[in-house]
Amino acid sequence: MNNRASSFLWNLRQFSTLIPTSRTVRLYPLGFCGPKHVYSDRNPRNLLSNFDNRMQAPVRYLFQDALIFKSRDDDFQTKGVSTVTVLAFCRLFCRRRLSFDLEHSPVSDNGLKKTELHHDASNEDVLTKETKPTPINFRKLSQECNSLSDVLDAFSKAPTFPSSNYFSAMWTIAKRMSDDQKCFEKQLMFNHPAFTQLCEHMMREAKIMYYDDVLFSLHAIVKLGIPQNTLLVQTLLRVVQERINECDEKCLSVLSTILEAMEPCKNVDVLREGLRILVDQQIWKIERVFTLQAVMKCIGKDAPIALKRKMEMKALRELDRFSVLNSQRMFEVLAAMNHRSIILLNECSKKVLGNIHGCPFRILMSILQSCKDLRYHNLDLFKGIADYVTTTFDTWKSKQVLFLLILFENLGFRHTHLMDLFMKKVVDEPDFLNMQSVISVLHVYASLNHTYRCLTQEFLDAMASALTAYLHHISSENLLNAVYSFCLMNHFPLAPVNQLLQKDIVNELLTSGDVERNVRKLHILTTCLQLDDTSYHKATLFALPPLPSTPSRPHAKVAEALRSLLGEGCFSENVQLPHNYHIDFEIRMDTNRSQVLPLSDVDAVTSATDSQRVAVLCVPRSAYCLDSNHPRGFLAMKMRHLKVMGFYVILVKNWEMEKLRMEDTVTVLKSEIYSTEDLPSADVNFQSTC
Repeated sequence: MNNRASSFLWNLRQFSTLIPTSRTVRLYPLGFCGPKHVYSDRNPRNLLSNFDNRMQAPVRYLFQDALIFKSRDDDFQTKGVSTVTVLAFCRLFCRRRLSFDLEHSPVSDNGLKKTELHHDASNEDVLTKETKPTPINFRKLSQECNSLSDVLDAFSKAPTFPSSNYFSAMWTIAKRMSDDQKCFEKQLMFNHPAFTQLCEHMMREAKIMYYDDVLFSLHAIVKLGIPQNTLLVQTLLRVVQERINECDEKCLSVLSTILEAMEPCKNVDVLREGLRILVDQQIWKIERVFTLQAVMKCIGKDAPIALKRKMEMKALRELDRFSVLNSQRMFEVLAAMNHRSIILLNECSKKVLGNIHGCPFRILMSILQSCKDLRYHNLDLFKGIADYVTTTFDTWKSKQVLFLLILFENLGFRHTHLMDLFMKKVVDEPDFLNMQSVISVLHVYASLNHTYRCLTQEFLDAMASALTAYLHHISSENLLNAVYSFCLMNHFPLAPVNQLLQKDIVNELLTSGDVERNVRKLHILTTCLQLDDTSYHKATLFALPPLPSTPSRPHAKVAEALRSLLGEGCFSENVQLPHNYHIDFEIRMDTNRSQVLPLSDVDAVTSATDSQRVAVLCVPRSAYCLDSNHPRGFLAMKMRHLKVMGFYVILVKNWEMEKLRMEDTVTVLKSEIYSTEDLPSADVNFQSTC
């Protein structure tokens, strides 16, 4: 009994700080009470500021259908706003539970009859029933209403606590709408007379409703497109910050989703930092994989590496519980936090490949994009996805296949069968190609240096015809990109090249956009027109600014191996050639390539036909298609041009040389230099057959 009395007195003291029993207050439709001067100003900023002053943490209570009011006219007001005097509390409804004994909590005031708090509605005062707002469930509300305005109409007729139900109902309804209808309904929502009132109610109730209700409200508000810099959104962010210690696992998931959808700002950044601290403390208590992934995706790329590794360890512990969807989603999650966990990615790749059939296009795109962002190159994964698309090629839209090919190109992966099928599609049905598709297709096939013996010329003609159809409204930069791709493939369509060579277009490219990149591509175009078999040999070409000099990369190991093999004075390093080409090493040999000639002897030779120039190129892994010996577009073009300039080309793979001992490096170079086999032509795909 003593405990009950002390508990009651403690709560009574807290109530006295919130609502004096003898002061004049204003009654609002939600049953929220405050001093008269608090809400006299309808400015939401004043309302929120005064509300903060009265609602001192940790005591935040809501008196809903709990008051017996006596008005000045001895009438009871149930609608609108009226001035009343608080006489007694019949029933207390607290969203944050008090330490009352709910069965016996008598309250008396000036001889008023004691009233017991019972949950049985039959014992409630009739007057209390009349003033009691009927609670409403947002699911029921979203089923009964067909538009956002219907929800606001329902609110204006009979507002109930909590206001979060109305925002959640509006977002549930909005999700069922088309984009155009959603945009129209949002405009009606902003213009609705009850919308401002609902926002004010939401701000007043934010500190006293359940924490998950606050989060669901904020999530709905953000998704409904209410501007982030509004007082409503910023107020909810502050409340979420203050009460973040109330986060359970469900709230962590919702909060992570909210932060992911919001733009950076001071309150968002502070809240994200608070979330990181909270996650660091509770990471091992998270039970649901979905919640774990939501939190991982939210913490950001700039999160401490220690936190990222802790979350990686937690995910590894949960691997056995990963569903197929969890495995598919993990790629995007790791990319969002910029953390490349090879073990996680490998295990998830296996599960993805094991359940590849029926995998949606959106998921495949997300996986490939994440692999690009993480620089994760799993040949089995890429081949499995490409094989699946190839097998089901007829079920995919042409643009979907093109998007996948673009991502494969970004990864440097060349799937010959899929690219052959798409080439046939372009030749047979070119109508699906719009201007951007033409530029993208050209870029993919030029970058990966892919040709198909039976269809290469037909494919190039089809692409040239499609590009010509858009010449009247194509931008100068897009035209340059398209012609540059044709140059890599050793094809020069007359109309596009002539339009690009016009003086006004060249001047535009030299003065706008990415000028350095434009200059580089224009230099390559002029080189191709001079060296390749085109009709532009004697054309008067335009003057271009010089390219910036690129620092040469030393290849000390290869140089030492050449000295050991050939001796001093038998090769040149860092040779600069015409047309802005650079080779790492040059060797002079006899025409049979059986003997290396010292440079002094070569200088005495007057006829160039008496010797063979050999160019040794040290190329990085990125110059080849993924896990193959197939050179990519620029390297293939350089090899083609060096051959025209009289060179025999030897390719040295940097990453392989680094792994070899010096003796093995010498052996490899010897076999390449004195080999009697010619390199295959760089612009022909010998892996494709008719």
